[in-house]
Amino acid sequence: MAEARIDKWLWAARIFKTRTIAADACKKGRVNINGAQAKPSRMIKPGDVINVKKSPITYSFKVLQAIEKRVGAKLVPEIMENVTSPEQYELLEMSKISGFIDRARGTGRPTKKDRRSLDDFFTPEYFDDFDFDFDDDDEEKDDEE
Repeated sequence: MAEARIDKWLWAARIFKTRTIAADACKKGRVNINGAQAKPSRMIKPGDVINVKKSPITYSFKVLQAIEKRVGAKLVPEIMENVTSPEQYELLEMSKISGFIDRARGTGRPTKKDRRSLDDFFTPEYFDDFDFDFDDDDEEKDDEE
């Protein structure tokens, strides 16, 4: 097969979980083929470079085979080549690290995992050795005298 639909290829290459999600991404302008925005019915051929915007980064893939039938995960390297720049992956790591600090207003309360991460982040180590046992009784006796 020399050509394939972009929405079927994105699903077959396991970039999107379902073909419907792949088609919606194309309709919303998140998929580009060789720099041009793609409709779900656009045909691709080997050698095309596909850019897929998945927040917060843009993945880039080079088509090695144009297929429309889903393949196993072990066969994906024969279908496409990941040509995403390292800067994009650095951006992804930075967003993962700072994700729990810059919580969007109104997204609800933190999950248990988020709360524990916040506690670990904001708890200074020097408080662990500090003795909080104050002698309140001695102060009261001093005040009475």
